[in-house]
Amino acid sequence: MGQADKIFRGILAAVIAILYFTNVISGIVAVVLGALAVIFLITSFVSFCPLYAPFGISTREKK
Repeated sequence: MGQADKIFRGILAAVIAILYFTNVISGIVAVVLGALAVIFLITSFVSFCPLYAPFGISTREKK
C-alpha cells in the first residue's frame, strides 16, 4: 500500500469520526461507517489491504 493510499484512508476515517461525534450520522449508518473507518485505519497501519491481493492491485510506487 502506497503512502498516498495510507493518507487517504486516514483522512477518510477522521472525517467519519468527526461526522459521528458531531451527531451528523447516527444509527445503523454510524455503525457501518464506524466499522469501515476502523478497517481503514487498521489496513493503513499494517500497509496491507486484503481486497487488493486477489485483484493484483498495488498502490506502491514502482522503483
